[in-house]
Amino acid sequence: MSDKNNWKEVEQYFTHMLHAEENDLSSALRKNGESDLPPIDVSPTHGKLLFLLAKIKGAKKILEIGTLGGYSTVWMAKALPERGRLFSLEHNPKHIKVARENLKKTCLDEKVEIIEGLAIDTLSMLQQTEENGFDFIFIDADKPNNPHYLRMAIELAKDGAVIIGDNVVRDGQILDENTTDPNILGMRSFIEIMAADSRIDSTAIQTVGEKGYDGFTIGVVNK
Repeated sequence: MSDKNNWKEVEQYFTHMLHAEENDLSSALRKNGESDLPPIDVSPTHGKLLFLLAKIKGAKKILEIGTLGGYSTVWMAKALPERGRLFSLEHNPKHIKVARENLKKTCLDEKVEIIEGLAIDTLSMLQQTEENGFDFIFIDADKPNNPHYLRMAIELAKDGAVIIGDNVVRDGQILDENTTDPNILGMRSFIEIMAADSRIDSTAIQTVGEKGYDGFTIGVVNK
C-alpha cells in the first residue's frame, strides 16, 4: 500500500477530513490551471501547514520569495492579523497578473504587496527599506539561487523568525554528490549554509503526497 497512488489518496483523505472547503483557495488553484501556470503550487496540506506555522509564530510581517499564482500567498495572508503585511517577490509578469487577480478575489490584496523583479535585486531593496525585518519567510523560487536567497533572508529576518525552504528532497536527488543539475546544486548549497551558519537552527522533513517525494526545511533564526 506504499505506492505513489496511495500517497495521493492519503493526502486527499486528509484534505477532505481536516480542511474546511474554502472557495477562495479552490478558485485560486483553478485560476492558476486555467492560466497555464506551471503546476507547482504547494499542495493544500502544505498550504495549510504554512498557515498554521505562521499562526503559531504569530507572524505580523511575512516575506515570500516566489509568488507563482499566489496560492501559497493566500494561505499565509490568511494567517496575518488585521494590520499584518506580506511581501511576495516574483519576476514573471504573467504570474504577477494572475496572483493579483487571485488576491483581489480573496479581499486580501490590501495586506499583500507583490514586488516585481528578480528576487536578488528586490531582496537588496528590502534590506534598505524594511529595516525592522520579517518574522516569517517562505523560500520557494528558482533553486539555483536558493543559497543567495537564504543568506539574504537571514539578514532580513528578525530574531526568532521562522524560515521555510521548499522542495529540498527532489525525489531523493539531494544525495547526488556528483550532480551537474543546477537545481540540485543550489539545494545542496542551501543545506550546507543552513548547517554552517550559527544564526539559524534547522531541520528537514521528507514528505510524500500528490506532488510525489519531496520535503522542506524549517529553521529558526537566532541572532
